[in-house]
Amino acid sequence: MSEDVFSHGALQSYLDKWLAVQPQQRMALVFVEPGKYPGHVALAALEQELLSAAYGIREPQVAATKLNWWAEELSGAAASGGRHPLTRMLFDDERAHAVPSERWLAPVLAAMAQLEEGTAVDFAAQVNAASVLHGALAALETAWWYGQDASSARATRVATLSHMLYALRRLQEDAEQDRLPLPMARLARFHLDRNGLRQQGEARDRAIKAQLDDLQSAWRESSQLAGPLSVFRALEAGLAEWLAGKAARASAPMKVLQQGAPDSGFMVTLRAWRAARRWQQQKSRDR
Repeated sequence: MSEDVFSHGALQSYLDKWLAVQPQQRMALVFVEPGKYPGHVALAALEQELLSAAYGIREPQVAATKLNWWAEELSGAAASGGRHPLTRMLFDDERAHAVPSERWLAPVLAAMAQLEEGTAVDFAAQVNAASVLHGALAALETAWWYGQDASSARATRVATLSHMLYALRRLQEDAEQDRLPLPMARLARFHLDRNGLRQQGEARDRAIKAQLDDLQSAWRESSQLAGPLSVFRALEAGLAEWLAGKAARASAPMKVLQQGAPDSGFMVTLRAWRAARRWQQQKSRDR
C-alpha cells in the first residue's frame, strides 16, 4: 500500500484521525492507493473533520466557530487553492474544480443547521433529519468518485443509516445529550428515560432491537435506490449492516454493538475487494 503522499506532517495526522474512527478502511486503502488516488483519501479525511465538528464538539458555539472556518475555507478554495492541507490536496485535483461551490458548502451548512437539534419524534423523522448532513456529504463524495451526473440517492441512505447505527452504539455515553439515538416514540413505547438508557435492562434491549429492526428494513430498501457507492462508503455500510443484523439476533444487543464489526480479516478484505471491483466496473461503464 502506497501512502507516500500522506507520509509527512499534517496530512498523515488527518489520515490517522479518519482511520481511528474507521479502522476497517485500511483494507480499502489496499485497493484505493493514497499515492494513486490522494484526492479520494483526502475527501474521506475531510468528511471526518466535518463530522467531528458536527458531533464531537459538545459546545455548539465552539462547533459553529470551527464549521464557520470550514465554510470560508471551502468557499474560497477554488480561487485560492486553500489553506488547509486537505483543501490544498483536494483542489490540486481537477475533480474539485468540476464540483460546484454550493456542493462543497452544503455539508458545512447542514452541519451548522443541526448543531442544536433535539431528539427526533420517530424513526422516519430521525432518518430525514440525519439525511440532510449525510446526504450532502454523500452527494459531494459521489460527484468526486463518479461525476456530477451520478445519483447519490443510495449513498445518501446508507450514509444516514450507518451514522444512525454509530449513534446507537454510543447510546450509553450520549444518554445526557439533547439529541438521543432513539426517537421519542421509541422511548415512550418502552417507558425509557435517560437513566434507563444508561443501564442494561429488558426494556432497553427491546427498544434497541426495535431500532435495529427498522434500520435493517431501511438497509434492505436502500438496495433498490439508484446510484453507485464509493469504496469507502460501500465498506462502511456493508459492515454496519452486518453488525446491525448480528446485534438484532443477540440476547444482549448493546454488548454486540459496542464490540463493533471486525476491522481486518478475510470478511473485511473480501468486502473491500468487492467494493473496489464494483468501483472499477462503474468507471469502465462511464468511459
